[in-house]
Amino acid sequence: MEIQLKSNSVDQTIEIGRGIGSRLKGGEIIGLIGQLGSGKTHLIKGIACGIAAESAETVVNSPTFVIVNEYISRLHVYHIDAYRLNSIAEFEMLGFDDYCRSDSVVLIEWADRVESALAGIKFIRIELSHLGPNERAIHIINAPEYLAE
Repeated sequence: MEIQLKSNSVDQTIEIGRGIGSRLKGGEIIGLIGQLGSGKTHLIKGIACGIAAESAETVVNSPTFVIVNEYISRLHVYHIDAYRLNSIAEFEMLGFDDYCRSDSVVLIEWADRVESALAGIKFIRIELSHLGPNERAIHIINAPEYLAE
């Protein structure tokens, strides 16, 4: 299933993420793809808020230098930033397989950089793109039915 959305602001991107997060059941892997400044981290803030991670909107930030952040709430949220990874081996050394559990959600920023490691894994792909200074297109591919409810 594919879902096309449009955001007109950072706040709206966070709210879209909140809606996605509130519907997640656990076991999902979500790969976010988009240019710098396209809203990946803001969408993840919203997803974490929707999952009910404590103070997610102020705590969630891109783990560019630490690579993986963990947020604990009704589900464990693993937020991976693949931007600085130089190889698939580095991604696998993070313990990616250990994060993929029925009680967790794995969010991967810059998923296109590690996409070959995701081959054979059914993951939700979210592509974000600029439509204007504040407007973003959000295209969700391989979305489970419950995300559209």
